[in-house]
Amino acid sequence: MEAQEHMLKVRLISEMEKVLPTREPSGDGAVSRWSVLKGERSSFQIAYYGDVERKQTGTIRVEAPDGICVHVKKVGLSPCAYPCHRERDEGYLTAEPGMYPDVLEDITEFGFPIISGQWRSLWIEVETSETTPAGEYPIELTLESAACAPGMKPLSAKIGVTAEVIDAVLPELNLIHTEWFHCDCLADYYKTEIFSQRHWRIIENFVRHAVKRGCNMLLTPVFTPPLDTAKNRERPTVQLVDVTVTDQGYAFGYDRFERWVDMCRRCKIKYFEISHLFSQWGAKAAPKIVANVNGEERNIFGWETRASGKEYREFLRAFLSSFTEEIERLGIGAQCFFHISDEPEEQDLESYLDAKHLVEEYLSGYRMIEALSNYDFYRQGAVKEPVCASNHIEPFLKNRPPRLWTYYCTAQHLDVSNRFIALPGFRTRILGVQLYKYAIDGFLHWGYNFYNSEFSRYPIDPYQCTDADGAFPSGDPFLVYPGRDGQPVDSIRSMLMERAMSDLRAMDCLETLTDQKTVMECLMEEAYGEVTFTAYPQNASYLVQAREKINAAIQAAVETQSRKPLS
Repeated sequence: MEAQEHMLKVRLISEMEKVLPTREPSGDGAVSRWSVLKGERSSFQIAYYGDVERKQTGTIRVEAPDGICVHVKKVGLSPCAYPCHRERDEGYLTAEPGMYPDVLEDITEFGFPIISGQWRSLWIEVETSETTPAGEYPIELTLESAACAPGMKPLSAKIGVTAEVIDAVLPELNLIHTEWFHCDCLADYYKTEIFSQRHWRIIENFVRHAVKRGCNMLLTPVFTPPLDTAKNRERPTVQLVDVTVTDQGYAFGYDRFERWVDMCRRCKIKYFEISHLFSQWGAKAAPKIVANVNGEERNIFGWETRASGKEYREFLRAFLSSFTEEIERLGIGAQCFFHISDEPEEQDLESYLDAKHLVEEYLSGYRMIEALSNYDFYRQGAVKEPVCASNHIEPFLKNRPPRLWTYYCTAQHLDVSNRFIALPGFRTRILGVQLYKYAIDGFLHWGYNFYNSEFSRYPIDPYQCTDADGAFPSGDPFLVYPGRDGQPVDSIRSMLMERAMSDLRAMDCLETLTDQKTVMECLMEEAYGEVTFTAYPQNASYLVQAREKINAAIQAAVETQSRKPLS
């Protein structure tokens, strides 16, 4: 689609295509007509090319009927100093450091830039509600430029699309989805005191947005999470539970924890992921714990505290006895999940089992989850509900636990789904299909808003650094950027993660109306090949086609049910 050739080139493209400034978009997966369920958000992009001598400024006008909301952002370029590891597959968009599309920015009164000789894009989100009437919704978008200098002519182009709303409501997410939430990073970036009124407001803004984009579980820092912390160093204290050392032992206060629970309920968080009770990568030490000792606040446990030592063992007995009473009193016991130590490896089995034995008596009946890669941890009973790395999941699928989660991070960089900035969008969105096919119970990622260097040695500016200062492929440490007034700013990746979860919800909807066989037929494995965690169609068009088949099957099932006589 072009208007005023050699002036302003405009193309309709998929949400899954990332528009590089010097590369003409392929159009893979682009459609001018698509369907959604009630209560679902969908997106597409308008790519544009400035075939002009000098920069111009553009505006966009949207005409859409009542019943839907259309939101427009400009796709900004983010720095990717470390786009991928040296070991990589052939599916990356680039391996070169540079500026690549990711952050979704508001279009201000100054419009969006039309840059000479560059492709850029606008992100258009179409939002429906559960009460949106079924039917077709035509949308017309007009791009215009202003004449910014003598001799420059104003440019314009139009694009029309149609969203069809299916007569079925997108159901709630059945899977548990957590993106680790880093309260200290928000305090650092916004330069505010931890758990001040301002900090609480910012936290709630980010939590509410995480729920909007598909999260239903929240990492809950009863003590400062012992995650991504250099040995013998510490992160800022974000401890929700007050601890006081008394002559009789320990006393616990839950005012901040209860405020956290109230906030989560307001934001519609369903599950509470209690922060780890032992240090990361082996459970060798206690987490950082601050207490009031004779009127003075100081660290009483940390790296210097042996995990299996008598002092910490006695503390855990007192704390867990008190804390389980508290969560039961609040009515959230069944919604709480506990951790021992993150990402234990084979050599950590003994220390992990020792740590688990210290707490299992007090956590009997509660669900305990752990991110790991080694099947022996499950086989030997160390972890009953594993959160398995997606590139190591095959043994778990062959000898399946009653409940199985998956996760990915920096190490899952070959063939599997991930959300690095330098990966094509379909490799992020395919996750929904994989989660459905293999009936995965939960998905975990370590970085919703990690704005630190590796090991949290120092904070970084996420607008200048997207790779934890060269440690992880760009995009791995965070999904959202910190915006003005304590509000989160979306990325292409956060939108695609929501779409992956929406795909999963739509598949669950269809299975409820029909059966699993019907859903699997919509995934077209006979034509495209079997979908696994490491093999799947390498294009966006597949996901577009599969989702349209799913929606059509939902519509057919709804119509069939409506024709059945009432009993």
